[in-house]
Amino acid sequence: MNALVALCHFCELHGPRTLFCTEAVHPPSPSPPQPGSAIPGDRDREADREGEGLTMRANSSATQRADMCEGCRSLPASHPGFVSVDSETGIRYLSHQHPRQPQLFSVVRQACVRSLSCEVCPGREGPIFFGDEQHGFVFSHTFFIKDSLARGFQRWYSIVVVAMDRIYLINSWPFLLRHLRQTIQSLQDTALKVFDNEQCVCPQRAVRMNSAFSPAVFPHQRSGNAARSLTSLTQHSNLWASLHSSFSWLLKACGSRLTEKLLEGAPTEDTLVLIERQTEQEEEMSGWDCAEGGGSNPQPSQSESVQPKDFQFDDGRQEDLLGPKFKSLRHLRQVLGANDFRQLAWHVLMGNQVIWRGADPGLIQSAFNVLKALLPVGCVRAVSYSPHYEEAYRCNFLGLSPDVPIPAHVSSSEFSMLVDVLNVERGCVNPVSDDDILSLYQFNISSANTQPTDKGPTLLNKIEVALSNENLSVEVVSLCLLCLKEEWMNKVKVLFKFSKVDGRGKEDTQKVLACA
Repeated sequence: MNALVALCHFCELHGPRTLFCTEAVHPPSPSPPQPGSAIPGDRDREADREGEGLTMRANSSATQRADMCEGCRSLPASHPGFVSVDSETGIRYLSHQHPRQPQLFSVVRQACVRSLSCEVCPGREGPIFFGDEQHGFVFSHTFFIKDSLARGFQRWYSIVVVAMDRIYLINSWPFLLRHLRQTIQSLQDTALKVFDNEQCVCPQRAVRMNSAFSPAVFPHQRSGNAARSLTSLTQHSNLWASLHSSFSWLLKACGSRLTEKLLEGAPTEDTLVLIERQTEQEEEMSGWDCAEGGGSNPQPSQSESVQPKDFQFDDGRQEDLLGPKFKSLRHLRQVLGANDFRQLAWHVLMGNQVIWRGADPGLIQSAFNVLKALLPVGCVRAVSYSPHYEEAYRCNFLGLSPDVPIPAHVSSSEFSMLVDVLNVERGCVNPVSDDDILSLYQFNISSANTQPTDKGPTLLNKIEVALSNENLSVEVVSLCLLCLKEEWMNKVKVLFKFSKVDGRGKEDTQKVLACA
């Protein structure tokens, strides 16, 4: 991730200052060796020595001045800084008080000043986003650290993440917020223990209340309360090494969680729906993190508790199901037979409720996994196995245990279909393979629908042609189904937009329907 993480502090004597900074240095692009150049081993050792000294040169003459108090300084000038090397990518993570490049020094300095002055959220503690194209974009989280010698018994700090990519930084907001809060909470908890111990030894509130305030005494009192370093506030001897480890991991993890993917064309409707659902889930998780400690947690609704999450996203757990299972639509068609499969697929495409009732939840779930390929992801609402009936508006795929009765209004409705999975009584005790589903189960299909299912729709006819062609592999059939779904969803979009046009004639409507 091309970003930079810095810890900033508002000093009562010198204003906003940068305390600690971690940046990622990418390895140079490989070039052909020139005559007289160093061998690779020597070059690596020289690069290591250079990396250790990079942050030493970061301290410009302006920052070496004596106007820095103890609270404004993290590492001494003689300290080489911290260096971590990612063995997989070759990226070096360097940490010191200031960035190694003058341009970055100016950017971080401006982000530090803005995060501790004008760019603050309500309450002065919490996250905020600001920036521009010229000076970069900043994700800032301000917080307080307890100090028994400070005014108000607390000091003001902030952690800023600076990057030039605004979209990337905004998309990383939930991730950065969650992990930065863990680091901040650790610092605050450690400092609070030190604060409580100091207050037990010498309560500063009583001392200040009993002190006389006069123009002569006040300057001496202020000069006597010199700013304390964060190390002394937390009594953490390896504080900066720990922060270097946390910031380095944050840069690496944040850079690897979002990757670019080359698409050979526009994303499909199913891909867009899955991305939208994943975004909603991340926002919901972030909302739960924000609500921790703020009252009772809301209980999930009944619909959320009934609907399993395995059916909300992809069906990648097909191989985890135990026992007999349907492997593909072609396999399901071979088991049920061409006529029963066509009747089942007809109800699925029409949006009717398909009910499977049996004693094997794994078999029923595998049937739903393969039947979902007939529909767009946004049209799938499945309850894999339920002890009671669920209405059609709740789910269009419903699995039930054998003893669950079907309501009369459902069994008599033409908008539902029931598949009873019955165990086959075997007279012999010879072992039967799990792949031989017909030797284990019998399937009875029933529906009150009286419409013929052998002449349409056109989409079902094309699907059956692909499934009946044994020359096509399962992977090719899956791609064929994907293309057919995209084709018909595009037709639906055109028809929907046409329906919103005012003043359309009957002939125009017939032409659009004929083309579809």
